Amino acid sequence: MLDELSLTGLVPVIKVEHAKDAVPLCTALKRGGLPVAEITFRSDAALEAIRLIHEGLPDILLGAGTVLTSEQADLAFKAGARYIVTPGFNPTVVRHCLDKGYPVVPGCSSPSDIEKAMEMGLKAVKFFPAEPLGGAKMLRALLGPYSAMRFIPTGGINEKNLQDYLGISQVLACGGSWMVPGDAVEQRDWQRVERLTAQAVQAVLGMRILHVGVNNVDEAEALKAAQRLSLLTGWAIERDSDAGCFVGESFEIMKHKGRGTHGHIALKVNSVARARRHLENLGFVFDETTLMYTPDGQPRFIYLKEEIAGFGIHLLQ
Repeated sequence: MLDELSLTGLVPVIKVEHAKDAVPLCTALKRGGLPVAEITFRSDAALEAIRLIHEGLPDILLGAGTVLTSEQADLAFKAGARYIVTPGFNPTVVRHCLDKGYPVVPGCSSPSDIEKAMEMGLKAVKFFPAEPLGGAKMLRALLGPYSAMRFIPTGGINEKNLQDYLGISQVLACGGSWMVPGDAVEQRDWQRVERLTAQAVQAVLGMRILHVGVNNVDEAEALKAAQRLSLLTGWAIERDSDAGCFVGESFEIMKHKGRGTHGHIALKVNSVARARRHLENLGFVFDETTLMYTPDGQPRFIYLKEEIAGFGIHLLQ
């Protein structure tokens, strides 16, 4: 469950006032690229909403939030929640969830809370309320003594500060609600929710073109192409090697026939693992033979199997 949350990077935290809105709301989230939701026990409709989502959209990674009692945890799990989130560290509720086998992410706001979680064998906690507690700066300070713990910061997080948190390797995902504004839910404006969710996903992925690789038959043709592009743009020819050279940062001039009919496009992303999961959900397939890792074992490079417009496409972290 924790690995699945990590691959989404963002968990919509939702208060549902009317249970009948739950399925169309989560459908909009899924269409926008977030097949995950945390339904909070801050309304009387929460339990029925969880049940309806579980029955209607079983592929949604569904959590129950603001769980305050053991009874609520039991009801939520029976209704279809796959994990439990508490706002604070209540040892009775946490121990109950562990004894029952419910994945639980308790809220922690201090070193003492984190140590209680560690004592119970938990691997991840919710850092809440994140921004009022000091934000990413405070979280980084906590990582000194608690570097083995993983965190889901929630509270005051939005598109502007999202990467401050996701840039921390121990952060599994962030909780937020800006993609499900109350007025949009009240008006049942699911298209707006879908649009805001898609924007939030792009903020998580950070996908942008890093450079375009251009294939050439041989070194002589590559040199000619590089010289013309350099003259055209005013950018220097640099990083020359046996494989090719760069014109500025935007063009990689290959000295041979590389991947792709015409060349390749390098897409820079914040996380190759998250971008890959998102694209696989859209139906794209990757070439496993091209997968490369960072020194700490995280995916850093992989090609799509298909070409698009004659170009190979690869992700790069």
